[in-house]
Amino acid sequence: MKLKLTIILITLISSISIAQTKTGTIDSDYIINLMPEAKVVIKRSQSYGTRLDSLFYIKMKDYQTRVADFRDKEPEMGELMKKTLIKELTALEQDIKKYQENGSKLMQLKQDELMRPLYKKLNTAIDEIAKANGYTLILTIGGNQFAYLDDNHDITKKVMEKLGVKEPAIKK
Repeated sequence: MKLKLTIILITLISSISIAQTKTGTIDSDYIINLMPEAKVVIKRSQSYGTRLDSLFYIKMKDYQTRVADFRDKEPEMGELMKKTLIKELTALEQDIKKYQENGSKLMQLKQDELMRPLYKKLNTAIDEIAKANGYTLILTIGGNQFAYLDDNHDITKKVMEKLGVKEPAIKK
């Protein structure tokens, strides 16, 4: 009985030591920022932001005009008219605040939508490199704290090569 248990234990330990994982790292943000498509994404998101800003400017200009008009005509107005206009101005001010909040959310959604194809392309390249080199786990460098990273397991340059992304020349 002890012999069978010993054999099973030895078999289990040897199978665990054989099934080790190969882990690699990648700096995906670095690659994304160097991709030529990233420049197009930046231009499109800036264009979208400009359109949102112009609509916001129109709303603000309308609000400022109404406030100035209210102040000019306030001494001549009756109480009921003042209350009505104050309610309108308050509603307009709240609308502007909501537009401002929604604008930043819309901007983030648009950027995510524009970046999605780049991340898909990057993930496909990572998958191909990882499978070709026998990696079972790829960790992203950006935002993580590692005590030690072996550059031999960093696939950033391999993925950049696969995607045709050139590393910028270092200026001296």
